[in-house]
Amino acid sequence: MNAPTDPQLLTNPLLDFSGLPRFDAVRPEHVVPAIDQLLAESEKALETAVATDFPASWHELSRTLDVAGERLGSAWGVVSHLNAVMDTPELRAAYNAELPKATEFWTRLGSDERLYAKYKAIDPATLNGEQRQALKNAQRDFVLGGAELQGAAKARYAAIQERMAELTQKFSENALDATDAWAYYATEAELNGVPADVQAAARAAAEADGKPGYKLTLKLPSYLPVMQFATSRALRERLYRAYVTRASDQAEGDARKFDNAPLIREILALRKEEAQLLGYPDYGSVSVVAKMAESPRQVIEFLRSLAAKAKPYAERDLADLRAYAAEHLQLADPQAWDWPYIGEKLKEARYAFSEQEVKQYFQAPKVLQGLFRIVETLFEVSIRRDEAPVWHPSVEFYRIERAGQLLGQFYLDPSARKGKRGGAWMDDVRPRWLRPDTGRLQTPVAHLVCNFAEGVNGKPPLLTHDDVTTLFHEFGHGLHHLVTQVSERDVSGISGVEWDAVELPSQFMENFCWEWSVLEHMTAHVDTGAPLPRALFDKMLAARNYQAGLQTVRQIEFALFDMLLHTEHDPAADFQPVLDQVRAEVAVIQPPPFSRTAQTFSHIFAGGYAAGYYSYKWAEVLSADAYAAFEETVTPEGLPSVATGRKYRQEILEAGGSRPAMESFKAFRGREPSLEALLRHQGMA
Repeated sequence: MNAPTDPQLLTNPLLDFSGLPRFDAVRPEHVVPAIDQLLAESEKALETAVATDFPASWHELSRTLDVAGERLGSAWGVVSHLNAVMDTPELRAAYNAELPKATEFWTRLGSDERLYAKYKAIDPATLNGEQRQALKNAQRDFVLGGAELQGAAKARYAAIQERMAELTQKFSENALDATDAWAYYATEAELNGVPADVQAAARAAAEADGKPGYKLTLKLPSYLPVMQFATSRALRERLYRAYVTRASDQAEGDARKFDNAPLIREILALRKEEAQLLGYPDYGSVSVVAKMAESPRQVIEFLRSLAAKAKPYAERDLADLRAYAAEHLQLADPQAWDWPYIGEKLKEARYAFSEQEVKQYFQAPKVLQGLFRIVETLFEVSIRRDEAPVWHPSVEFYRIERAGQLLGQFYLDPSARKGKRGGAWMDDVRPRWLRPDTGRLQTPVAHLVCNFAEGVNGKPPLLTHDDVTTLFHEFGHGLHHLVTQVSERDVSGISGVEWDAVELPSQFMENFCWEWSVLEHMTAHVDTGAPLPRALFDKMLAARNYQAGLQTVRQIEFALFDMLLHTEHDPAADFQPVLDQVRAEVAVIQPPPFSRTAQTFSHIFAGGYAAGYYSYKWAEVLSADAYAAFEETVTPEGLPSVATGRKYRQEILEAGGSRPAMESFKAFRGREPSLEALLRHQGMA
């Protein structure tokens, strides 16, 4: 590609591909000129590749088109990442200015019939196994990308993609802004029962704002402990109402401007229209084409079957909560904002420990050491600190090696802060790729992003056991991307893995958070340094499946709502009744009428899980069964088997997307997956 000649472009960090992204140097004013430059280069590469005299060769197409696309994707990935973790008005404006252009180009690239013809003309016999799988995926994606559409239908398809990009970005912005806009300055009396470290963080936040009292927000490290521990029902109700009405018409006052309902209606209508343009009856049918599931009907039946098994356990959980609330808390008619509090109190009474007691042993640096230790042992790798430009002082950078060879590197961004999207996720910075332009192997790099509370009063951050599980989950995704041995870009690591199998490695890693041989090495009391007592761990283990029925039906509620919304629902009608209907069918706790949780359901409206949220439960069947292989081969000392770890690494992690997920699973397990392990793990066998 031609090097940029504009002096400004020569100093633009988004155009520097000599090493790792220069996150610390990127400014909003760099975005437009860099992305415009890279779009122009990619446009030129596309026209070169579709010329009649250009060979229908995988290598030549890759050398010309994929190299240019990789540069564009890499720079846009930096901008998108910063938009998610360091949002500012200036960066948001620059991102939104380029979003339509980038979307238009990628839509056009994915639907270009000239390019599709080149890929169809490639002789699979000239390719290796990885390339054949990538070619098969590419041809499927061309069809789903509208390459077989003509004339007005093709133009309409492109217009839908551009509008969808705008709508999903606005949905995400509204959810973030609605969350960031709300704060309540509580008195000390109102915070009775709330853990000391949470109170200290709230006090510091209020002082930073120059306000008296304790600043409470809707970020989870602030919100959740109040819901679990505050004795004040009025305070819990205040936060609950604000949380479940975020980005909706039920929000307080001026915050209604963030209402996501109109965006949801338009998103659903456009998805249905897109599906019908492609010859499918609904978006759910489009979604499953690239997944393990064969049809939306199979998914819906899977979810309803699981609900039938889980609901009796959920009803028993609820009866226990009601009985405890009436007898011990004098709550004869608990409301939605009471259940987390009742749940925590019953858990403390039944198992004689609290989340807060456990949290004192999980110092973030020590947990990370423990996570690295199990990964290093099982998968025969080493992890150590590394250097790279970062976007925030709390971000850390690491490298993973095996036998002295670099496998991959990753950024860890653990802390919640203003301007950072909620939740936790893994994203790729770049894939493993034997580059066709240089002939050199590019090693993979990933982002691991969480939203944990920061440390207070000079102490390290403390994690709940749920936080620990989240960290292990995201690290499982990271391993899938980073230890791959596949060298073809589009099927290396997580690329090309069916979406409903992509959660297998992440949910698999969560199991280690319940193994004493793992946990004993990653705990130290924040004040005394003492490790987690075995007796306390045994109580945690006894409580592992506490409310498993309630938690399972809640996940089924989300997944069934998502799939019905994208199959049976008429987008012209209100979507709230679909959620109400699903809750009536599977839920045992009904939320109040003002609840509007769909309006912040970012997974399906802004996060790639549309008609795919079921993937979490689907992949949980795979991950539970995969982990059962470790339970079957545990050493006499109670340690996971390194031989089983090696086989899992080779057949699941290293294989990436180079073959269908079912083939990888059967290569590891020797058979198809069974539901039995999941039900057993969750105490519902």
